[in-house]
Amino acid sequence: MNTPPSPAGGPLQFACFIAGTDTGVGKTLVSAAFLHALGQAGLPAVGMKPVAAGTELRDGVPWNDDVALLASASTLALPRELTTSYLLHEACAPHVAARLENLSIDPAVLIDAYRQVAARAPAVVVEGVGGFRVPLTDSFDTADLSAALQLDVILVVGLRLGCLSHALLTAEAIAARGLRLAGWVANQIDPAMPYQADSIVALQDRLAAPLLGVVPWMPVASPAQAAAAIDFSVLDRWPRPAL
Repeated sequence: MNTPPSPAGGPLQFACFIAGTDTGVGKTLVSAAFLHALGQAGLPAVGMKPVAAGTELRDGVPWNDDVALLASASTLALPRELTTSYLLHEACAPHVAARLENLSIDPAVLIDAYRQVAARAPAVVVEGVGGFRVPLTDSFDTADLSAALQLDVILVVGLRLGCLSHALLTAEAIAARGLRLAGWVANQIDPAMPYQADSIVALQDRLAAPLLGVVPWMPVASPAQAAAAIDFSVLDRWPRPAL
């Protein structure tokens, strides 16, 4: 994978950007699975969701399930202001949620937060929000963020009707930004979807990146169970054990 050196000359050994074919396809679960596997490989790892939308109050503190799952799967704790620079309250498109709070999402803040995390952590997993191209401002979206970070992309394909077109269009968008699709993960978000195996084969024939695994449908998200379904060794820059 194309993992840039830490801006501060720090210990960064692995980093990737987790994108999805749509919202609700399992990006956070797969991101947490990556964090779990990195921890198992002995690398302190940090999960970032630079922008998250949708909170509820728990003990007077804003709570977002995705942010909480990434934090629990991370093996290195860093301030939430770095891992999620913008935690927005309304569960809607981030640029709309920000406007409702009289906020403006500053891309420079997101990029600087990643650089600070990458300078401190041996491994970083950055999760996008929604699909690959979700507006963050009037002129900057999540694809722009991915391009600014220059990380290889892992695509999460939610297996449901329509996923073939969504996956292929997303792969084209990733390539159009000059980014490398390092691998993709199929996630069984709809266990009743007919002909799942045929859809997976169709994508294997058409995506110029390896299938890393098929995550089974699970009633409760389990990063360890998801990680067990993914073959991380397929990634050419996955951390290898010392000889």
